[in-house]
Amino acid sequence: MGRKFCVGGNWKMNGDKASITALCKLLSDAALDANTEVVVGCPSLYVSFARGLLPASIGVAGQNCYKAEKGAFTGEVSPQMLKDVGADWVILGHSERRAIFGETDQLVAEKVAYALSQGLKVIACIGETLQEREAGQTEAVCFRQMKAISELVKDWSNVVVAYEPVWAIGTGKTATPQQAQEVHAALRKWLVENVSADVSANLRIQYGGSVTAANCRELASQGDIDGFLVGGASLKPEFVDIVNARK
Repeated sequence: MGRKFCVGGNWKMNGDKASITALCKLLSDAALDANTEVVVGCPSLYVSFARGLLPASIGVAGQNCYKAEKGAFTGEVSPQMLKDVGADWVILGHSERRAIFGETDQLVAEKVAYALSQGLKVIACIGETLQEREAGQTEAVCFRQMKAISELVKDWSNVVVAYEPVWAIGTGKTATPQQAQEVHAALRKWLVENVSADVSANLRIQYGGSVTAANCRELASQGDIDGFLVGGASLKPEFVDIVNARK
């Protein structure tokens, strides 16, 4: 299909100058698969610092941004601010933003569309909770979240979607490769029917949810999994092994 494998590391609210320096040195020195695109999601305070330590081949993402350039939005950052300090990506709609900070499907979609309009590439996150999965609502939830984004996004060339089953984030539980593949395949079918066959064929869909060095190769072998969005493991040396899951 020609979709370039893409691995993102979401550092979440972790790190200081010392640990980020060590992590950036690890990534800079490692023999990373040249056929895999690598992006690290950095706390906004450290975007410029991390950008200065990493090779240009590794992208730097903010973990959130608002849907406006500037204004009375205390505590928020804009896409323009992220770009100004060296970010070229942003992670939006992560389950923690949705669950803890109450971000709705509509707000996430508006933020995705605005960030794209300002020249950032976007990792847009979707996924179901354990209760939703047990109720058989996995596809309904994911399709609802995708629908909101699809209504505002026309050019998908700078979008990567991260499917993250919420019940598998930071819990040590992982969807089996077959479970993950089923959802990714269902998303592609939905895209054919609701966006276009071209977008379905070309959009990269990452898997996120307790990805480790131990399980990454089997997950990466699935036909519709185009990379990972990695949480805790992205702070550890094993992140290199995950980046090289297809090497």
